[in-house]
Amino acid sequence: MASSNTELISTNPATGEEIARVAITSMQELDDAVERAWQAFHHSGWKELLPHKRALILNKIADGLVAEKESLARLQMADNGKPLGECRGMVESAIGTFRYYAGVCETLETDVTPSRGDYVSFTVLEPFGVIAAITPWNSPIMNDATKVAPALAAGNAVLLKPSEDSPLLGPELARIALAAGLPKDLLQVVQGRGADVGAALVAHPGVRMVSFTGGTTSGRAIARVAGDKLIPTALELGGKSPHVVFADADREHAVAAVIAGIFGSAGQSCVAGSRLFIEESIYDEVLAQVVARAKAIRVAAPDADGVEMGPLASFHHRERVARFVDRAREEGGRILCGGEVPTGGVFDQGAYYLPTVIDGLAYDALSCQEEAFGPVLVALPFKDEADLIAKANGTAFGLACGIWTESFKKAWRIGRALEAGSVWINTYKQSVTSTPFGGFKNSGIGREKGIDGMKLYAQVKSMYFGLHEQPLAVAK
Repeated sequence: MASSNTELISTNPATGEEIARVAITSMQELDDAVERAWQAFHHSGWKELLPHKRALILNKIADGLVAEKESLARLQMADNGKPLGECRGMVESAIGTFRYYAGVCETLETDVTPSRGDYVSFTVLEPFGVIAAITPWNSPIMNDATKVAPALAAGNAVLLKPSEDSPLLGPELARIALAAGLPKDLLQVVQGRGADVGAALVAHPGVRMVSFTGGTTSGRAIARVAGDKLIPTALELGGKSPHVVFADADREHAVAAVIAGIFGSAGQSCVAGSRLFIEESIYDEVLAQVVARAKAIRVAAPDADGVEMGPLASFHHRERVARFVDRAREEGGRILCGGEVPTGGVFDQGAYYLPTVIDGLAYDALSCQEEAFGPVLVALPFKDEADLIAKANGTAFGLACGIWTESFKKAWRIGRALEAGSVWINTYKQSVTSTPFGGFKNSGIGREKGIDGMKLYAQVKSMYFGLHEQPLAVAK
C-alpha cells in the first residue's frame, strides 16, 4: 500500500501491481459523515425497529455476502495477499457473524430484577448512538463483520474505518448492507491513515464508543483519548501466544498444529502461536520435526494450487518482519530455516518471506517478547510445569495459548494457570462467533463475539414501574 495526501493506493502484495485507489476522507467529510450517522440513528427508525425486523435485515446482509462470496474472496486476496482458500473462509465467517447476530437480536433477553418495594424493576438495553469501528488489515471482511454486525444489531449507527493497508472490503460491505435494506447512512466507511483519520474519528465529539482491533501502541493511544472523553472502548490487541508440547502429546497432531498455528495466514494473526514451548526431554526431536515441516511448506501465489502460505500483506510489512529476524540473529538466535526472502519466479514480484524457525534465545529476549506478526516461530525448552508457566506468562501479552498433552488433569492445571483469553487444548486457532474472544494484560480490554459481543455495543438502562397503593412519603 502506498498513499498520497488524498488517496490510498492498494497494491497486490503477490504481484506488486496497483489494483485500486481510494480517496482519503477529509476532516470536513468526516464531520459530515458523523452528522449523517446521527441523523440516521435518530430518524431512520432503526433503533426503534422491532428485533425480529432488525434481524431480517441482518439476515439479508448475510444473503448478500453469500451471493458475492467468490468475488469478495478474490478482492480480499488481491488486497492483502492471503491464499484464496483462506479468503473464502473469511467471507464465510462474515456470513456466519451476520446470521448469528440476527439470531441474538431476536432472542436476547434482559433482566427482571428482585424488588424491595412497591414497584417492578427491570433492565433494557439502549444503543450508544454512533460507533467507530476500526479494523486491521489481516482479515478485513471477517473483522469488519465482527464489529459491524453486533453494533447494528444493538441499534447503533456505525462508522467503519478499515486499515489503510486493506481498504477495499469495507465499502463492499456497506454497499451490500444498503442493498439489503439497511437505512442509508447507518453504515458508512471512512478511509485514511490511522494517525490522522483514525485519530480524528476516535477524538470526534460525535463518536460515543470505539471498537478497535490492532496493535497495542495504537490501542493504548485510543484508550487515552477515550478516557478523556469518558466513552467506552473495546480493544483487541496484540499477542505473543505460547504453544506448548508436552512429552505425552500426540506428536503428529501437535506438530501439525504448531505449523498451522504460526504459518497459517503467514503468521499475520493476533493469535499466531509464535512461541513454541517443548518439554526438555523431547525438545530436539520435536524441533527437528517442526523444522522439517516448515521447510516443506508450499509458499506460492495466493491462488496457486496447493498453496499453503502466500506473500505478506505489504512490502513494508515484509521489511518489518525481516528486521525482526535480523534482531533475533543479533540476540544470538539460530535460524534453523527461513530467515530470508525467496527469489525467482513470482517471488521476485511479491512480498514473500520464508517460514522461519529460530531457537537458542532466552525466553526474555526481545524476539521472544515482541510480536513479529509474520511467519516467525521461536522455540524454547521447558523443564517442568512451574518453569513453563513462568516463561509462558512472562510477556506483556495474554491473548491465546495452545496445550498438547494426553493428560486431562495436566491440561486443566496449565490451562487455568496461563494468562490468556483463549485456551486451546489438543487443537489450535479454533474460533466461532458464539464464543467470546479477547485478551488479558496488554492484549486488550473487553470481549467480542458471543451474546456479550452484542451487549458490548449497548448500555444498560434500569427501569422501575411503581405499584404504590399510597402516595410516596418524603422520609421513609
